[in-house]
Parts: sequence; C-alpha cells; structure tokens
Amino acid sequence: MADEAVARPLTIEIERDGDSAVVRCQGRLATAASEIVYTRVRPLMPETRRIVLDLAGVTFIDSMGLGTLVRLYVHAKSAGCSLELVELGKRVRELLGRTRLLDVFTTVGEHGVTMRF
Repeated sequence: MADEAVARPLTIEIERDGDSAVVRCQGRLATAASEIVYTRVRPLMPETRRIVLDLAGVTFIDSMGLGTLVRLYVHAKSAGCSLELVELGKRVRELLGRTRLLDVFTTVGEHGVTMRF
C-alpha cells in the first residue's frame, strides 16, 4: 500500500484568491514532474504576491524537485512575491532540513493543520 502512494504521479491544483494562490501538490515531486510544477507556478508571478505551495500530498521529492523549489524561490524573490511551503510531511521536512533549505524557505503550519488564506 505504501508503495502505491509513493508511485502516484504528481497532480497540481491551483486555487487563487485575489493576489494570493495556493498550489496543492499530490504525488511524487521528481524529475519530469518538477518541470510541470515550475511551468504551472512560474506564470503566477509577479501578479500573485503570495504563493503557497501545499506539499501535504507529496510522497517523494528528489534533487530535481528540490531544484525546482529553489528556482521558484529565486523567481519569487526577484518578482517581489513571497513563496511559502506548508503542510510538509515528515520525509519532505527531513530532506529540506538535511539540505539546509528549511533555513531558506518560509514554512507555515505543521502537517495536519489546514492552511487558509
């Protein structure tokens, strides 16, 4: 059963509210899916001033996924937007911690807490 969750392809749902957007990711944030996330989120900048990446449903993230998060962070900063990560699962939080990216990103809420605008 756990293998089925890990193998699930990535889906993205974007909910906009004024100059904010929540991007809900479900599945594996790896290699090919990373470019999909980038091409869906990047066009939200700079009109969307606050972008929240809800990673509660992310079951796996690889180096390409991490690179995509960093690319989005850099573009958001240069566009004057904020990029926040919420609902980090244990695996994602540990990986961001090991790579010291938790110190770079704004993280909001804990796993299990509902994110609201």
